[in-house]
Amino acid sequence: MKDLRIAFACDHAGYELKEKLVKYLDGKVASIKDFGCHSTQSVDYPDFIHPLAEAIENNEYDFGIILCGSAIGVSITANKHQGIRAAVCWCNDIAALCRQHNNANVLALPARFIDEEQAKQFVDTFLTTAFEGGRHINRVNKIPVQK
Repeated sequence: MKDLRIAFACDHAGYELKEKLVKYLDGKVASIKDFGCHSTQSVDYPDFIHPLAEAIENNEYDFGIILCGSAIGVSITANKHQGIRAAVCWCNDIAALCRQHNNANVLALPARFIDEEQAKQFVDTFLTTAFEGGRHINRVNKIPVQK
């Protein structure tokens, strides 16, 4: 994990958990960029998710971690971008499988439905699990990208 560049973004519902995860990863990864938001004041998540997705598309960051109350809105927004494969993860097995089988590059966490310890576990699993390749490559390659 030490060489990874990680980007974070969230809405107001994900802010407090995002802050804990940024602190948790500080020193464990090469770099962290926090695209916001920066408080619990109500915001529109696309304002923060689009810049994160663009930065990952441009290879400025290896992975993204995005949060909102359910993780649904942020994942839908991120997945509008070419080359982004955002996966909503609510258990550790899903955090592993989305990397192994789907080569997900953005972890979407539902801040209102998981606690800090679960989130840390999911982040660790996501960041340390490799894409299996093999039969999964063909499937991932068939995911259409927007032009």
